[in-house]
Amino acid sequence: MSAHYSEREVTTYDVHQHLWPGSLVGALAERTSPPLLHGHTLVLEHEGSFQTDPADYGVEACLRNLDRAGVDVAVVSCPPTLGVGALPEAEAAELRRAYHEGALAAAAESGGRLLPLSMDRSEDGFVGAILAADDVAELDGDVCERLDELERRGMFVLVHPGAAHPPPDAPPWWAATVDYTAQMQRAYATWLAHGVERWPDLRIVFAILAGGAPFQLERMQARGFDIANALHPTIFLETSSYGRRALELCLATFGARQIVFGSDAPVVDSTTTLAHVRSFGQAATEALCQHNPTILLT
Repeated sequence: MSAHYSEREVTTYDVHQHLWPGSLVGALAERTSPPLLHGHTLVLEHEGSFQTDPADYGVEACLRNLDRAGVDVAVVSCPPTLGVGALPEAEAAELRRAYHEGALAAAAESGGRLLPLSMDRSEDGFVGAILAADDVAELDGDVCERLDELERRGMFVLVHPGAAHPPPDAPPWWAATVDYTAQMQRAYATWLAHGVERWPDLRIVFAILAGGAPFQLERMQARGFDIANALHPTIFLETSSYGRRALELCLATFGARQIVFGSDAPVVDSTTTLAHVRSFGQAATEALCQHNPTILLT
């Protein structure tokens, strides 16, 4: 634990960083079909191959990112974009087990600076779970049972984009800016229409500002949507990859109470969005980095 963290009186949080513990890296390296790792090459079913250094997702890298940003604690997770949820259950269970075992060990090694989310469902020792946006958009029987259990146990949910399906001629930015945002908008709209009424006490965070879905609230209201549902106190939006203009609109729409800081490190530089958050001043920064994440975790 760094002296910077131990001396701070009020804890600051990044609620969206990714962790690939060694056990998960090893399991991905042993696979012969996507998702898999060949050295520094990550191979996904639909998005293809990417140059990726697994060390960037390790415990030491997570802690360096926190220190560089001046943040105390990160909520870490395994991203659904790997496509684990689409695998046959036996294969998915093997990867979930590898991640869960390694994530608990990483949390212990970090001295409390890394708080892990489990994959897809509640697990002992985790602060909550990360779910793919398409699962939340469907809200079928199995997903509903998992959400019931998460609410019963007082955990929170991070809704995150899942595997993308870009067209064959799509440019490199397509999946992150078209597929991912569309998934998140659909999940957010489904939650406003059905989820918040069924799970009124379940704290839920939509990554990447729910794909920009809050920008559609005026259009939704003009079509008969009750905007009060979007202001429910258990619904939060996470900031990663967005800049001052998008954050300014969200703050004007919701105030600071429903927004939490997240970076998506190491995919996105952990200091980029944080600099924009801090540009709104101390009160907004404390709300997004301290007060609101504390609500999620208590």
